[in-house]
Amino acid sequence: MVCEENETDVDIGIPSVMLPQDAGETLEKYIHNKSTVSVQLYSPLRTTVDIAEVFLWLMAVGTILCASYWSAWTAREGAIEREKLLKDDSDEYLNNTDNAGSSGYLEISTVAAVLFVVIASCFLLMLYKLMASWFVEVLVVLFCIGGVEGLQTCLVALLSCFRWSQHAAQTYVKIPFFGAVSYLTLAVTPFCIAFAVLWGVKRHASFAWIGQDILGIALIITVLQIVHIPNLKVGTVLLSCAFLYDIFWVFVSKCWFHESVMIVVARGDKSGEDGIPMLLKIPRLYDPWGGYSVIGFGDIILPGLLVAFSLRYDWLVKRNLRSGYFLWAMGAYGLGLLVTYIALNLMDGHGQPALLYIVPFTLGTFLSLGKKRGELKILWTRGQPKMPCPHIQDDHQPMGQ
Repeated sequence: MVCEENETDVDIGIPSVMLPQDAGETLEKYIHNKSTVSVQLYSPLRTTVDIAEVFLWLMAVGTILCASYWSAWTAREGAIEREKLLKDDSDEYLNNTDNAGSSGYLEISTVAAVLFVVIASCFLLMLYKLMASWFVEVLVVLFCIGGVEGLQTCLVALLSCFRWSQHAAQTYVKIPFFGAVSYLTLAVTPFCIAFAVLWGVKRHASFAWIGQDILGIALIITVLQIVHIPNLKVGTVLLSCAFLYDIFWVFVSKCWFHESVMIVVARGDKSGEDGIPMLLKIPRLYDPWGGYSVIGFGDIILPGLLVAFSLRYDWLVKRNLRSGYFLWAMGAYGLGLLVTYIALNLMDGHGQPALLYIVPFTLGTFLSLGKKRGELKILWTRGQPKMPCPHIQDDHQPMGQ
């Protein structure tokens, strides 16, 4: 075909074929070996909904459910302990309040919520610019460290519920640089380290997603146990900023970078890896093109902070599921995530910002329900019910009693 020098309207058709990565690698190997290769091309139809998305939905909802109950149980135990100290010995209670910084959890402030999203944006941009195999390996190491800590925390808490391990959980030994560590923690830690190292070495295997999900779920549950939002105001600021963050880096970033920064980072493009490790993923079982259904940690942790807050509040005010906020918040999260997957399939698999759908459902439900019940002010400012001092009540009792 010959084109004239100034000819611009040329109808050129160049057929192209998209292959799965493993098929492409096999074909390339045969070509390098100078083997005769016969290729039969066909375009299989993708299923509308893959069962992997159902399991991923159950995994995300179940993770928040477990983390919320653990967080609420810990908060209730702490409240009961404070109430006992307050009734028995006010001086001891005051001494304990001086050490409130060692309460075992971290409360987010409004400023910290905004800074978190800003830092997350900077980190995401750094991932995008430095996306290479060596940088992904650094992320793998960091993920393994966090996974070991999360898995250890979850296993110790779980095993402590059994009578045969309670003595080991309550007996401590001092270790340099670590302080007092229980014997149960010492027994569990080597297994956690070995599990994380094994996953790191075998992370390219077809079954490695199982280890990644176990480490990821343990890490998410631990984060939701340690990090708390003190009231609805902080939760609203955090989720609103995360809502804008997700939309910007999935959709708006295309205007500056000509591609979605969030999707490129999640897929691990230009790194030679199958995505970054900060994801829960399940292989698409009935998709002829293969691949994974994934959900980012942030899509679970950030809404999970609000859901866990709702259950802590319900337990502190001694409400059941029907009259509380947790059931509504948990249902709203599940519905928002379901809508996310529906949108993902309607958009023919193009990446969607999950928080675009989850935040309005979860936060909107909480705010509307709080306003309807007349408790929005308490939820917005205090985040917990008022606890009257029993000593003050005793001082106002009638004489002679």
